[in-house]
Amino acid sequence: MADQSKNNTPEIFELNNGSMHVKISNYGATITSLSVPDKNGKLADVVLGFDSVDPYVKVLAPYFGCIVGRVANRIKEGKFSLNGVDYTLPINKPPNSLHGGNKGFDKKIWDVAGHKKDGEKPFIIFKYHSADGEEGYPGAVAVTATYTLTSATTMRLDMEATPENKDTPINLAQHTYWNLAGHDSGNILDHMIQIWGSHVTPVDQFTVPTGEILPVKGTPFDFTEEKRIGESIGEVGLGYDHNYVLDCPDQEKEGLKHAAKLRDGASSRVMDLWTNAPGVQFYTGNYVNGVVGKGNAVYGKHAGVCLETQGFPNAINQSNFPSVVVKAGEKYKHTMLFEFSA
Repeated sequence: MADQSKNNTPEIFELNNGSMHVKISNYGATITSLSVPDKNGKLADVVLGFDSVDPYVKVLAPYFGCIVGRVANRIKEGKFSLNGVDYTLPINKPPNSLHGGNKGFDKKIWDVAGHKKDGEKPFIIFKYHSADGEEGYPGAVAVTATYTLTSATTMRLDMEATPENKDTPINLAQHTYWNLAGHDSGNILDHMIQIWGSHVTPVDQFTVPTGEILPVKGTPFDFTEEKRIGESIGEVGLGYDHNYVLDCPDQEKEGLKHAAKLRDGASSRVMDLWTNAPGVQFYTGNYVNGVVGKGNAVYGKHAGVCLETQGFPNAINQSNFPSVVVKAGEKYKHTMLFEFSA
């Protein structure tokens, strides 16, 4: 096992179990590449990203592959109150605060606390210490993210966070953009998707939930049965960027519930996503615009799809949403299981 490193240099680490090959950076705990076989055993890299660490650091990329925090998604007007104290956050996506602020967890270099590159169940453990007051949030938080290749074509991500001295909102999300036909194959509108959510939290003009929880039945948001992503996308403005309530019962796997199933017909690649989170942000890359990525591929609108399991957006300001406040000394746990097949 590699020695622990408090390395202040962004670099890329590999996990390879002989069937799938993953590259992950300590900058933002970011998945930069993930290669899985199609029905003929041909490998393709199915995540949008860059060939080296530099562009992640220097280019204003749209959160490719990273873990976002301390609080993922939008907080209305960058304001909330907790235990009688008012907090103000950076307005980095006017008029709201998005994905932890100007320099969220996605723009930090995490420590590598363990790394097994290959063999059986390769893994990498990242740790990050978020200081009291960082990006306006209360209290120091110890964060761990562990990526493990648990079987031939399954990857598990375990995110944990413990507030050390104050209660604080915590909502971590993994922001990878997927394209199961290959990262350089064009848009994802022909992908099929099923989402195990029969409700969404509708949003205002600034993509902040209104507080309502509405059924998807009979609307363009209904993916309770498998449907082509592009089928009704023209009816929802720029595209999908909505939180689904994961309320459809299905079989569990490792204590996790089924969140979504994404399928590419041409390659027959399938990704099943399982989680313990209450919601998933279904985002169709609406703001991706001419980003030059791996192998000089140009990523345009809808080049990838994000399935970010999460607490509900702006939950800190919505008393009817599941709470995202973690009390001092208690542990936040968020697991995602990515199961690939063909």
